[in-house]
Amino acid sequence: MKTPKRIEPLIEDGLVDEVLRPLMSGKEAAVYVVRCGQQLRCAKVYKEANKRSFRQAAEYQEGRKVRNSRQARAMAKGSKYGRKEAEDAWQNAEVAALFRLASAGVRVPKPFDFLDGVLLMELVAGEDGQAAPRLNDVDLEPEQAREYHAFVIRQIVLMLCAGLVHGDLSEFNVLLDPEGPVIIDLPQAVDAAANNHAFSMLERDVANMAHYFGRFAPELKETRFAREMWSLYQAGELQPDSVLSGQWKDDEHTADVNGVMREIEAARIDDERRKAARADAEHGPTKGEEPPPPWMQ
Repeated sequence: MKTPKRIEPLIEDGLVDEVLRPLMSGKEAAVYVVRCGQQLRCAKVYKEANKRSFRQAAEYQEGRKVRNSRQARAMAKGSKYGRKEAEDAWQNAEVAALFRLASAGVRVPKPFDFLDGVLLMELVAGEDGQAAPRLNDVDLEPEQAREYHAFVIRQIVLMLCAGLVHGDLSEFNVLLDPEGPVIIDLPQAVDAAANNHAFSMLERDVANMAHYFGRFAPELKETRFAREMWSLYQAGELQPDSVLSGQWKDDEHTADVNGVMREIEAARIDDERRKAARADAEHGPTKGEEPPPPWMQ
């Protein structure tokens, strides 16, 4: 096939020998099967922002580090330079996440190189040697569904232990090779500690997996792994081998609203007393008024 223009630099640099065929075109990128020496790999070509249906929502950007203050200001202003920097940061996020998660033992495609908006990575293959199917394209027996669900939950735990939440996990971005599920598509991955939306994204990821696998094993729809693993994570107790039950009971204690209001009122009165004491110390008491006691000064 004709070589896509964006992949030409990789061929010129000797990273790719030949583009064999298109593999898929998604909301953020087009993926091609390429030959690198004797190996088949994937070349993920990111779409330009105005051609991509997945928008860089602010909730995904929160907590991401930028190189310097100039870059941060430009991105905030939305200048041409800022838009380019934001686009580069969005693409680099997946590369960084892949290397980070692969090192943590998460089943993700192995990344090899990244050049001019093209990510070169492992081709996840099925039993026939062709590209592995997505979960959405397979039917499972109940026991298989339970096994794969447990495996994916363990991958989510490994990701969280590495400080990341996928943010867009569903049956459409999990592949199934002979060894089990492989998680893909990570440009929207968020920092679990720095992003205020991290838990809601984690909860959505886990719920998506429970809903999908629950089509084949209905009891999985009732599991609540997200709150359990997040509670351990917040306490600094989550480990790659943490044993999870999938059960979680919400705190049903009623908030003491009146008690909170009393505390607020006491704090307000205290603040007014301190202000009055400072004013008297600076200007002296008004005529006929006794100086404040030492404890108020």
